[in-house]
Amino acid sequence: MRIVSRLIALSRSIQLNRQFREIQREIDSLPLATRRQLAALAVKEFSSASQCEFPHLYGTPGETQGIEAAWGKGAEVGFTRVRSDNPHVKLRGIALWLTVAYFETKDSEYGEAQNLHRQLMRTLRVLREYAPATTAQDRWTAEIGRAVA
Repeated sequence: MRIVSRLIALSRSIQLNRQFREIQREIDSLPLATRRQLAALAVKEFSSASQCEFPHLYGTPGETQGIEAAWGKGAEVGFTRVRSDNPHVKLRGIALWLTVAYFETKDSEYGEAQNLHRQLMRTLRVLREYAPATTAQDRWTAEIGRAVA
């Protein structure tokens, strides 16, 4: 059973890493003003997710949530939105994906997920620099700090 769990975790990590590369390209191609919008949206998403009982299931439809689930559908929902032609939907998708992936990989015991978590932290740190105002940066730091705790 342990081998099966490991294979499932490896498969999920490969999927999230592939999605992260595409999301990182999208973030890198955003102009400054849009990155500021993304930072503000990410603060809101982290705030909402950190208040959930199971933040790694954030964005998952209510009837499919459960404590036994290792991950929900939030990352897939966010990634689908990233491919939208609508810029606002795309930004909301990136913010949702970053939030869900962060919480999914946060306490992982597997090296691949830990590496992805470190990459996510770097991306979030860069996004934090684009937060619109000092108070937003303070809120961002507080939300990330609360999520880590």
